[in-house]
Amino acid sequence: MSGIRTLTSPIAHAIVGTFPRGADSVAHSVIVPKTTIIEVARAAGVSKSTVSRVLVGSTQVKPETKVLVLQVIDQLGYERNELASGLRTDRTRMVMLVTPDIMNPFWPEVARGLQDTLERQEYSVVLANSDWTAAREQRFLSTARRSRFDAIAINPAGVTERSLVAHGTPVVILGLCDDFANLDMVGSDSYAGTLLAFTHLYELGHRRIGFIRGKHRSGRGQARQRAYNDFLQLYDLPVDPTLSVEAPFDLASGQRAAQILLQRPARPSAIFAANDVLAMGAMQLAQQLGLTIPTDLSVVGMDDIYAAVTTLPSLTTVAKSKYEIGVGAGRFLLDRLNSDTFIPPRRLVVPCHLVVRGSTGPPVAV
Repeated sequence: MSGIRTLTSPIAHAIVGTFPRGADSVAHSVIVPKTTIIEVARAAGVSKSTVSRVLVGSTQVKPETKVLVLQVIDQLGYERNELASGLRTDRTRMVMLVTPDIMNPFWPEVARGLQDTLERQEYSVVLANSDWTAAREQRFLSTARRSRFDAIAINPAGVTERSLVAHGTPVVILGLCDDFANLDMVGSDSYAGTLLAFTHLYELGHRRIGFIRGKHRSGRGQARQRAYNDFLQLYDLPVDPTLSVEAPFDLASGQRAAQILLQRPARPSAIFAANDVLAMGAMQLAQQLGLTIPTDLSVVGMDDIYAAVTTLPSLTTVAKSKYEIGVGAGRFLLDRLNSDTFIPPRRLVVPCHLVVRGSTGPPVAV
């Protein structure tokens, strides 16, 4: 039997009710043979190979024949066996997306952009969450290899470029990582975005600006730190280590980091956090301490996740085009999947822009 499908109609239940009580054959559904490609061909009056050509979108089928075959497929409820098809074509039409933290609201929009782009050519996206663990990444890569995934999109937590290249399938890096120069990559210009945030606060009159820098467990992602250093040098501001705190990218860590900064003898009048989740944690802690935002403290985040407009006041942030990052990654993968010629590594930098909302204003002293 090529496959099974389940009937749950009243007729099916009536048939089930005829089985002897207590018998091993008692069930709550009836299984019937799944429609095969041979049955489709017989009903349409064409060959099996013609049906196959219609299914793969071949141009070698007459338009009227294609319409007939598709009508029969719809009438019979035929579903193609993708596994068997993959064995014949060496394609499974599956792409793995590996993210470090699916709880971060940044990633669902990236995933949507990737999926929408790949779906146009009938690829499906399978999500894997590495939880910032290199060992889990390696297990996912092994799974992708064993299951014959056609491509991988990944924001690396610990895996090396060498390991990804050795995988032998098209790979796109989500994020701009200098140590993956031989692979396609798509990411936001976090360096320029960070400069936008600090410059905005400086122009409002802030001089003691706290920095909650994200803790990248992979050791990568230093664009924000470089931008902070350059900002201090550009505006001839002193380097004060007490104004910078490292924290993982989650709400509780944003609260803890803000508590450290706001309990300094000379606390900052503004804080830039490496992402919106950290910024929202900082805002919550400041309000718990009785501070008014932005009168007593200005806060800027990065990413422009949906929740940024729901805070009170709404969060000023550096917006990243998350959906477009996913779209760009999908296009890079499709280019490689559809090409038999060499394509050199490509780098797509998606610009950021500042969104000014209610969480920033001039310091009280100005």
